[in-house]
Amino acid sequence: MPRHSAHRIELLRPHQLRDIIEVAPVAYLPLGTYEWHGEHLPIGLDSLTAHGVCLAAAAKTNGVVLPPLYYGTGGGHGHYPFTIMMASDAQISALVEHSFARLEAFGFRLVVLFTGHFAPTQVEMVHRLAEQWNSKRTALKVLGISINEIPCLALPPDHAALFETTLLYELWPETVDISRLPALEGAPMPESDSFSEARHDPDHPLHGIIGPDPRTFSRENGPWLLEDAVNWLAAQVSNASAHSGRI
Repeated sequence: MPRHSAHRIELLRPHQLRDIIEVAPVAYLPLGTYEWHGEHLPIGLDSLTAHGVCLAAAAKTNGVVLPPLYYGTGGGHGHYPFTIMMASDAQISALVEHSFARLEAFGFRLVVLFTGHFAPTQVEMVHRLAEQWNSKRTALKVLGISINEIPCLALPPDHAALFETTLLYELWPETVDISRLPALEGAPMPESDSFSEARHDPDHPLHGIIGPDPRTFSRENGPWLLEDAVNWLAAQVSNASAHSGRI
């Protein structure tokens, strides 16, 4: 059975959607991008992570999760291999705003716009879209949240390094393959190298990986990292829902 299939909107029939909207009119809309994340991680990591976190949060709060958008913007490295980065957020914003309008028409009263791609341009877009929609004072409220805004995570957010590798492994373990990186014993990296410009060199052993060496990751850290993220997000949703007057 597909993971959290009871909350995946694309798998639900109309009567199932009506039942969910009656009880918890909450829709999660995950965002990400296609982007290089080293040899050990998939290019859809940001969207996969956002989708997985939203599905886990929906399992706590009820509601539905839309399929993630894989087109993102910002980051300054659109030239990296296997990266598709939009030059502006115009097309993404149009899709999101239309989704807001349709979800409101369906009867949803809260949308969680949650991005796993946290380049400043993308985060600013998420906040702006939420603020602009909420300024209309419609029946639908929007929460705009980026994964790097979750407080008190034991592993700080990074790019393709320890945080993203650990969290993705907990969500989609079949997508992570540390063996695609050089053996740690043969090519250890000093801690000072974690955020150096050298990581942008295609010849660097950890090309494009910005943050602590992912080869040191431990799968045992994944459950509590995911739990902290999901519990915080679910709490934000529950608080917003309590003030919406519907849930």
